[in-house]
Amino acid sequence: MGALESLVNEVQEVTRGEPVVVAFSGGLDSSVAAALCREALGPDRVLLVTVNMGQYAYRRGNEIVLEMAEKLGLPQRCLLGQAFQDRIMAAGPACNRCTREIKLGLVKAAARGRLVVTGANRSDTWGHMGVKVCNGYYAPLLDLDKPQIRELALQLGIHPVDTKIGENPGREGCKLKHLLKPLANPDYHGRAVARANEVVLEAVRDLRLGTQLANVKVVGPLRRNVGLVNLWPLPDAGAAREVLRRLGEVPELEEVQLVDRPVRLVARANPSILGDPHARYWLQHGRLQPDFAYPIEVRWLPSGSRRLATFHVVDFEWLDRPV
Repeated sequence: MGALESLVNEVQEVTRGEPVVVAFSGGLDSSVAAALCREALGPDRVLLVTVNMGQYAYRRGNEIVLEMAEKLGLPQRCLLGQAFQDRIMAAGPACNRCTREIKLGLVKAAARGRLVVTGANRSDTWGHMGVKVCNGYYAPLLDLDKPQIRELALQLGIHPVDTKIGENPGREGCKLKHLLKPLANPDYHGRAVARANEVVLEAVRDLRLGTQLANVKVVGPLRRNVGLVNLWPLPDAGAAREVLRRLGEVPELEEVQLVDRPVRLVARANPSILGDPHARYWLQHGRLQPDFAYPIEVRWLPSGSRRLATFHVVDFEWLDRPV
């Protein structure tokens, strides 16, 4: 029995043939999970539910959700999550909490007792929990890595190239993950990260740069937004200047810098992070490094703010000469 047939049988067994709801982003993982459910249960027993993050959702991401739902031949429902994000991120970056309480929590509430299927797998932190069925959630891809999921996608007629936004070659998400400070003021901090990351992707498309990684990290003190621009492969000098020029027109950004060499981030952290070497290691290597064009270090400092629940990148330092 092949992997696809085995997983289809597993879905039938776990769900007992009952209708399910798929937490659907339009990306590769959730699309494969949805296609597995369609194969196992039929299209009339699978509902795709997407949480739209408003200004923090990529325009291309919104298009992908609709395109993939149509290609899968499955009904799709949209929930609004921006107001919840504004509240959660006010105390500092908290992607795991956002996933748990908003992206999955809202879907579970909308499911009204139906099993919620997710695309969690070995490549993400949720995939490290090791439990396929737990508390109303089911992750059929939990034991698989990205190459295995891509192989399943091809067998199911899902082409990974169709689901790319362009911010990262492996793990794309909402624009708010690029805000490395508390979302104290959505009209200032939120708009900065939302506009900057839309602008950089538009510039990449217009200039035909062919980058694998394109994002703008927003750092700095609360009163000042600094954009650290990550492009890989690094474009030529003329193209880089044009990208920086466009970003310089984003009114909520006071400074824009191209990451063209290794960099040290200066971060203040909540005591629970500052005193936990594992948490600091994961934040540097798992949360931050994959989105940067060059190697990073992090200098961790204590925070004087009781409101900071996670971390805040207050500054940065170059570690080498430009390439």
